[in-house]
Amino acid sequence: MTEALQVIPSSDDISTGVRNIETLAKGLSDVLADTYRLTFKTHAYHWNVEGPLFYSIHKLTEEQYENMFAAADDLAERIRALGQLAPSSLKAIIEMSQISDEERTLSAAEMVDDLARDHEQVAHRLHALAEIASDNKDIVTEDLATERSAFHEQAAWMLRAITKS
Repeated sequence: MTEALQVIPSSDDISTGVRNIETLAKGLSDVLADTYRLTFKTHAYHWNVEGPLFYSIHKLTEEQYENMFAAADDLAERIRALGQLAPSSLKAIIEMSQISDEERTLSAAEMVDDLARDHEQVAHRLHALAEIASDNKDIVTEDLATERSAFHEQAAWMLRAITKS
């Protein structure tokens, strides 16, 4: 094996003026974990939803999981840009995430409500991350957290609107 392929990823020191890098990377890792778990849950509901609103929910969840899958890469790359390692095991993702799995099969309305609550939870975590980033002179992470929070707030609103009577 060539020497170039034997490099093991490691944390790096950066000097951009950002403070408390480890705290920021932990916050980003937590949001990444939530994003990954919510992506999977959204995709699973997308596969299994049934009923009169099948098409609407199926299309909306597809848009949402595609957005979150791409966002996971942005979050991981920000962690790396801060000189830290991104989570690299499913076990770590599960342990860091606040998103939980349902133990039973849900109706379409229950799926939609569950996803809306999860999006609100991720938005809440992102608000906290934006505040931490601002306090530590990390405008890039603050902007990313703000952008992601806006997505999750809109996703929750759209999901809640489906089941409103």
